[in-house]
Amino acid sequence: MNDINTEVAILAGGCFWCTEAVFERVDGVRNVIPGFSGGAIKNPAYREIITGRTGHAEAIKIEFDPKVTNFEELLYIFFSTHDPTTLNRQQYDVGTQYRSAIFYTSEEQHKVANSVIERISSEDIFKDKIVTEVSEAGPFYEAEEEHKEYYSNHRQQQYCQVIIDPKIKKLTELFSEKLKK
Repeated sequence: MNDINTEVAILAGGCFWCTEAVFERVDGVRNVIPGFSGGAIKNPAYREIITGRTGHAEAIKIEFDPKVTNFEELLYIFFSTHDPTTLNRQQYDVGTQYRSAIFYTSEEQHKVANSVIERISSEDIFKDKIVTEVSEAGPFYEAEEEHKEYYSNHRQQQYCQVIIDPKIKKLTELFSEKLKK
């Protein structure tokens, strides 16, 4: 789906079920694909990722229309819907596979990512220092089918209700004007 009017962002903010659920609701986002990025082995499977030994982070590839939203706006949503100050963890999910990371796909994204982090840090929004990794994007590996649209298909599960529902609520409260109609 990466056509001429689409750009790509790759973000990791803990469990990809959470980040996928957040970004699929954002206007201008055409597609969100859960997967893995930032590791050393080719074509990793979820069962390998969760061991924390592959170096990959659970990530999402966001295909978005830059005429509707832009990378900077996506980053503000990203930083508002996960904790970028905890190293290798998001709530109950612990390990390098749950790290906060921005895998930039262009030098412009690299500059924007660093600028947003500097701005947020200077505003003392978070009590602790932002530890989000900013790295050049390497290969992105799609997750298995059962991980796609997980929240939409399993909203009754306790993990979705306890962990993902509050992120969706925060998104709707802070970014209501950025949501799909």
